[in-house]
Amino acid sequence: MTPPPARSLRGDLLELLSSMRFAISLLTVICVASAIGTVVRQGEPATNYVEQFGPFWAEVYGALGLYRIYSSPWFLLILAFLVTSTSLCIARNAPRILVDFRNHKEGIREQALNAFHHRAEGTLATPLAESQARVQQLLSSTGWSIKSQVRTGGAGKAAGVMIAARLGAVNKLGYIAAHSAIVLVCVGGLFDGDLIVKVQAWAQNLQPFRGGAVTEQSRLSVGNPAYRAQLFVAEGQRSNSAVLNLDKGMLLQPLPFEVELKKFNVDYYATGMPKRFASDIVIHDPRTNTTKAATVEVNHPVVYDGVTIFQSSFEDGGSQVSLKPVFLRGEGLGTQPELIHGVVNGDALPLATDAQGQVKIEITGLRVINVENLSDASGGEDKTDVRGVNLADLSKHLGSGAKPPGDKKLVNVGPSVTYKLRDAAGQAREYQNYMVPVNLNGQAMFLLGVRDTPSDNFRFLRVPADENNSLDGWLRLRRALGDETMRREAVRRFAVHGAPPERPELAAQLAVSAQRALDLFAGAIVAPRAPGEPASTQPPGGLQALSDFIEQVVPAPERERTSETLVRILNGALAELMNLSREKAGLSPLSMEAESARAFMTQSVLSISDAFLYPVPVVLMLDGFEQRQASVFQVTRTPGRNVVYLGCVLLIVGVFAMLYIRERRLWIWLHSGDAGGGTQVRMALSATRHTLDTDAEFERLKTAVLTPAARV
Repeated sequence: MTPPPARSLRGDLLELLSSMRFAISLLTVICVASAIGTVVRQGEPATNYVEQFGPFWAEVYGALGLYRIYSSPWFLLILAFLVTSTSLCIARNAPRILVDFRNHKEGIREQALNAFHHRAEGTLATPLAESQARVQQLLSSTGWSIKSQVRTGGAGKAAGVMIAARLGAVNKLGYIAAHSAIVLVCVGGLFDGDLIVKVQAWAQNLQPFRGGAVTEQSRLSVGNPAYRAQLFVAEGQRSNSAVLNLDKGMLLQPLPFEVELKKFNVDYYATGMPKRFASDIVIHDPRTNTTKAATVEVNHPVVYDGVTIFQSSFEDGGSQVSLKPVFLRGEGLGTQPELIHGVVNGDALPLATDAQGQVKIEITGLRVINVENLSDASGGEDKTDVRGVNLADLSKHLGSGAKPPGDKKLVNVGPSVTYKLRDAAGQAREYQNYMVPVNLNGQAMFLLGVRDTPSDNFRFLRVPADENNSLDGWLRLRRALGDETMRREAVRRFAVHGAPPERPELAAQLAVSAQRALDLFAGAIVAPRAPGEPASTQPPGGLQALSDFIEQVVPAPERERTSETLVRILNGALAELMNLSREKAGLSPLSMEAESARAFMTQSVLSISDAFLYPVPVVLMLDGFEQRQASVFQVTRTPGRNVVYLGCVLLIVGVFAMLYIRERRLWIWLHSGDAGGGTQVRMALSATRHTLDTDAEFERLKTAVLTPAARV
C-alpha cells in the first residue's frame, strides 16, 4: 500500500479555517458571548459591578472583559476568525454551487432513471417530435427551466431525447446569500464598533482622560469615519464636543458642527414616568455659516452631514436651587436663616466646620415631579411602620417600579432635592428631602431621606406638618424637650391635671414617673446598666431609652404592663409640653379631643424618637429653584450601517430560500416505440426534501405527461 501524500501545515490550517464545523463553533461562541453581554449591563461604573457580584468576581469578570464584551479583544478576534472562516467557506463552495446552478444534468443515462423513488413509464400515441414539443411546452408553461439532449444512439445506446427540467434553483443560491450575510453583518459591526477608534488610539498614541482638562492627546480627528459618542447640551447652550467611553477613560470626539439646545420638552404618564421627551435644537455649521432647526425625539433622530443625532436621555443642566437650613433640635426657630444658593452638579459649597474639619455640600439632583403610589397594596389599612428612620421600608409608598395588586393612588408629591454632605476625610452621605409635605394615611408629613451608599435605598424620617403645613410645630416640641425648665413645668401640669385633687400623694408619684419618662425620652438621663454590660452604641433618648430602662429595672413578668403605663404617661407629658411650647409662642393650645391633634402628637412622638438616629443635626429644605434641563444626545457616524442592512436582507432571503424553496429536478426520456409509430416515455423526479407535496406534484406531472388531454 502506498502511504497517503503528506499535507503541509498551511494546507491543514486552510482546511480548518474553511471548515463549516469551525465556522459553526465560532458562531456558537459569539452567540454565548452576546447572551452574556445582554444579561450583564455594559459600561456601568465599577462600583455597580462590585455591589452585584462581589469584589472577587467583579475583578475576575472585569479581567475577562465582560463589562465591555462587544469591544473586548477576544470578542473582536473571534469575530475576525468567523469572517475569515465564512469567507473561505464561500470561496470554496460557491464555484461548485454556481456550476451546479447552471447545470441541468441532461447527460444522465436513461437506465439511471429506474433508481429514483419517483419514476413512471408509459406510451404516447404521437410521434417522437410531436411528443417532445408537447412535453417541453407543458413544462415551460408551469415555470420549469428545460434543457434537452438529442441522442442518436450507437455503441449499444438507444436513440431518443432526454429532457432535463429544473424548478427551485434559487435554493442553491440561498447558501451563498446566508453565508455572505454573516460576513457583511460582521464586517459592518466591526467597522461601526470601537475597532476603528482603538486602531486610531493605538496608531496616534492617544491617552484617554478621566476628568479635568482635555489635551490634544485625548482628542480624535473631526474626520473620524466611524464613532458612537455622547453629547451633553444644556438649555440655552451649544456644544460640538462629544465623548467616547472606553475601558480606561474617555476620548473627545469633535463634531464638524455645533448643536444648540433651545428647549427641552418632556411629558409624563400618570405614573410619573416620561412619556415623551424631545429636544428643539439648532445646528450651527461654521463651514457654510448656516443653521438648521430640528426636533430630536426618541426613535426620530436627525441626520446632518452623515452624523445621526439620537435623543438618548435627559439630565439636569445646572438648575439653580435655594436651600434653607433647618436645625432638628429647634435652634433658630422663628428667625430667618441665611439661604444657601447652589447649582445642581456644580461646585461643592462650604456648610460648616466640625471637629474633623470643614463639611461641604454637593447638590446632586433636583426632581420637579415625583409621582408616587400612596395606596395600600392590599386595599386595606396601611401596615407600614411609621417610625421612618428605624428605619421602615417605604417601598409601599415611595419609589417602587413594580405593579402592586389593588388600585393605585398616584399622587404628585412635589419637588425634591438630593445632596451630599462630605466631610474633610472625603466620606459622604446622601440626603433627599421633599419640598412640601406628603399626605400619608391622612397625615401630612415631611419626608427627610438619607442613605449611606448609592447602592442603598433611601430611609425616610417622617416629620408631621402642623396646622400651617410647616415644620414649626414639631420643631417647637423638639426644642422644648431639650429645655429642662420646660420639661419640669410640663411634668407639673401633667401631674396636676392627671391626679385627683384629693390624692396629693398620687400627684407626686405621677410627677416622678412623668419626669423620669420625659428625661429618658429627651436623652437627659441614661438608663442604668448591669455590671459588666457594655455601653449602648445607640444615641441616648427616644423610645429605645425607655425600653432599655424597663429591661434593666422592671422584672420580666411586669414589663408589658409597665411599658404601656409608661408610654401613656410619656404621651400625656409630651402633650402638656406641646401646649406649653405653643403658649410660649403665643398660640392657642391643642385640644387632645380632636382627632387631628392626637394624630399629630402620635406621629411627633415617633418622629422625635427616630430623629435621635438621624446622622446630622440639620436638614436642608428646598426653598426655591429655577430648573434648567439638559439633553444627552447620542451622535453616531456609521458607514457600515448600510452594509449591515444589506446583510440582513441577504440573510432573510438566504434562510427563506434554503428552508421554504425545494429544488426539484425532472428527467423525461423519450424514444420511438415499435413499428406502431408511438413514443415510449420514462420519467423520474428528484427533490431536496421528500414531502407529501413532492408526491402530489409528481402525480400531477405523471398524469399531465402520460395523458395527452391532461394539464398540470
